Amino acid sequence: MIFQQLKLEKPSLDMEFTTTPAPPINGLTSPNSFTCGFTNFNSALTAGLLNPMSPPPRSSPTLFEMMASEPDIQPSSHILPNPSMPLAPKPQISAEDKQALTMQRLSNILAARSPGNQFNDASTSDIKLALTSKDGITVSMNVHRPILVAHSRFFAVKLSDRWIKQQRVSGPYIIEIADCDDVEVYIETLRLMYCKDLRKKLMKEDVTRVLGILKVSAAIGFDAGVLSCLEYLEAAPWAEDEEEKVVSLLTELRLDGAGAAEVLKRVSLEVNNGIEEEGSENGDVLLNLLHVVLGGKDERARRDIKGLVSKMLRENPSLSDLRKESLYSACGVCLQSLRHHFLQAAASDFTEVGQISRQADNLHWMLDILIDRQIAEEFLRKWASQFELSNAHSSIPAIHRFEVSRVTARLFVGIGKGQILVPKDSRSLLLRTWLVPFYRDFPWMRKASKGLDRHLIEEGLGSMILTLPLAQQQEIFLGWFERFLNSGEDCPNIQRGFEAWWKRAFWRRNGEEGRPRPLRITVATIDKR
Repeated sequence: MIFQQLKLEKPSLDMEFTTTPAPPINGLTSPNSFTCGFTNFNSALTAGLLNPMSPPPRSSPTLFEMMASEPDIQPSSHILPNPSMPLAPKPQISAEDKQALTMQRLSNILAARSPGNQFNDASTSDIKLALTSKDGITVSMNVHRPILVAHSRFFAVKLSDRWIKQQRVSGPYIIEIADCDDVEVYIETLRLMYCKDLRKKLMKEDVTRVLGILKVSAAIGFDAGVLSCLEYLEAAPWAEDEEEKVVSLLTELRLDGAGAAEVLKRVSLEVNNGIEEEGSENGDVLLNLLHVVLGGKDERARRDIKGLVSKMLRENPSLSDLRKESLYSACGVCLQSLRHHFLQAAASDFTEVGQISRQADNLHWMLDILIDRQIAEEFLRKWASQFELSNAHSSIPAIHRFEVSRVTARLFVGIGKGQILVPKDSRSLLLRTWLVPFYRDFPWMRKASKGLDRHLIEEGLGSMILTLPLAQQQEIFLGWFERFLNSGEDCPNIQRGFEAWWKRAFWRRNGEEGRPRPLRITVATIDKR
């Protein structure tokens, strides 16, 4: 039979048709399997099972026999691996072995054909299709022109009736598709054209493979394949890395119709029938989520969900739907509740004293969110002006009030690390209002607060004091010096800040020895006479 070679133009998905006939496939044979008959025979012979005159096998020894023979048993020595020694590197597969394994896997795929399916049926095919990958692997298969033309707009144009009439010799024809990204995906896509139930076939694949099939189907105009892949992606669960691949591919393909939009609705509220709309309700959803967390009843669940929400907001700083006004509205509710219960406890009414630590924890969490978004300046000014709470602080037992000082400590750290930038008047007011209450609560914070980073707070407080004018630094550091000598561990240790102030106040002001000598530049002239 005479084979006619066909040359087609390069389609849109890195496929190149050439007139070179497909080279024959070097089928790989699997290693010969060896039987273990001799081993089984030897074992049976040793056990006396093949000799009718041999005595029956000896039964298991009794406990007395085991104890009697124990001195004769020599303990086996086991050499344990040295954990300090590096593990032996895994053997690397050569390029030839990888290619051989790939060829064997492709051959198995082509050989797996259900009864009645004409895919790769040499007896009925009229086209021999050769797929060549970018690394030089070539696979040949038998396909049918009517099936390709009926399912693919690309093949319908290239293998039209007009083209057939122009050929001098009737098929079969040899067609080669060169530079394929993934030969296996091309084979699976062509196989789907021979299936009656595409969705059932795709159920056996994973998300990554279906994305590859979708890309090939879109390139060759295989509409049924595209639709089935989109239906699969809309219904199947995605892993986190798979989600990025799905969104990236659908954005790249820009498929028409509602199928792609239905898939993208899983990850975006702005997609409606493929058209992007303003997500005006996102801010309200996030605000309601914050209020639910702030008002939760179970403390452990609230703590876990707070960490989760903070993590999500921190990992997605582009979420601008949560407006500043909404965040400060939630903070205002917490601060109003804290004031009410704090003053109530100061008047010796401890019926709802637990709400003090609860609302203080809520404010601490909201402050973290504000600092992450760099909008905490207004919160600092409001907290610095809470004179009524500061005056009532000493009237409440420390066990109920110390959580309030965690909010103050967070502001100290924010200013000391440059996360909150406010004028010196606001910084000074914060220290005048809350520094002494912070000193009082520090012993309880150190003992009762889990996960408290004492050194971070001490460094933040010292750095914040050093941002004030030198006269205020002196007043604050001298007051701390006396308190630290009398309290020891129950007082924050801001020694580093104290040393920095000391150098500023004495070495540089009173002593010339501590000052660096000014740089002197001498210009020399050379007489060329």
